[in-house]
Amino acid sequence: MLSARKQAILKSIVEQYVTHAIPVPSQQVVKEYELAVSSATVRNEMAYLEHEGYIIRPHTSAGSVPSDKGYRYYVETLDDMAMPTSERVLIDHLFHQVEEEVENWLGLAVTLLAQMTQNVALVSMPKASGSRFKHVELVSLQDYLVLIVFVLYGAKVKQQLITVEERIDQTQLSAIANKLNEIYFGLNYERISSSKAELTQLEKSIRDCLLRMMHMENQSNSEEAYLEGWHFLLHQPEFEQTSRVLALMELAERRNLLRTILPQKMPTCGVKVVIGRENEAEAIRDYSIIIGHYGLPGEAMGTVGVVGPTRMEYGKNLSIVNYLVSVLSELISELYGRKLTQRDNTEAG
Repeated sequence: MLSARKQAILKSIVEQYVTHAIPVPSQQVVKEYELAVSSATVRNEMAYLEHEGYIIRPHTSAGSVPSDKGYRYYVETLDDMAMPTSERVLIDHLFHQVEEEVENWLGLAVTLLAQMTQNVALVSMPKASGSRFKHVELVSLQDYLVLIVFVLYGAKVKQQLITVEERIDQTQLSAIANKLNEIYFGLNYERISSSKAELTQLEKSIRDCLLRMMHMENQSNSEEAYLEGWHFLLHQPEFEQTSRVLALMELAERRNLLRTILPQKMPTCGVKVVIGRENEAEAIRDYSIIIGHYGLPGEAMGTVGVVGPTRMEYGKNLSIVNYLVSVLSELISELYGRKLTQRDNTEAG
């Protein structure tokens, strides 16, 4: 741990550099924070911070800028990340003004996140961590043609037409669907594949079709995410040379941005900060990421994230991401609660 004075000096350097984007000299640290020590003492402390890797001097005679290590220490010692009440009230009010549809919530969330953080904002659709069987319906279209309507956890609906070798009516198809729903409800791909349930040849064919759809969903490379705020990033001094942003924009165009910025060891709950070279992918090592999961664990989870320069307002941005995670989680929980209640009432009737 750094001493209280070294912490204060590092905090001053981080916050001044975040605000002004120019190296911070020792006399500015003394002036800004009114430290009861001389410039010479501050220079000695800054020399220590530089030696330990918390700050960097771009040139011998220049002031100092925080390193990734310095930003990390700053983030780990933040102690007040609560959003102002007025901003929380505004966000709550705006969400209650939009229609109760997931797409509307996510569109509003990504706009608010980009505007409030002045960085690139990303909000993904809620999705089950691995596809799980929820419900299947079989619809007779013609004597030998059947429509499979397959519902997965996470509000995913898949449809496929299949032909059958024997003529089959709707009553028989409904009986098969009911049997499969009873056997496989809530199971994932692996458990359905290994199930020893006794099935007819037609039921096995339908099960195999469902497994193919589940496998395709599990292997899907699509990135269903809302993105906003590129213009904010391009206006940052660090990225005046747009070539530094091209790699990030190419990831977004190839729909790989979310998978690239998502840390491998991402907690199910809470918000994670990844700074500069802590990022695993080379393409995003000029950036810091603040990212968190929202939703209903075990049912449907999505991602909320901010991508910006390492020189970002960590405390403010953390508070915004945290609050939007809590708002979206509550909305998704309410939505799924209503869906389950409606389904239970239907079955009871």
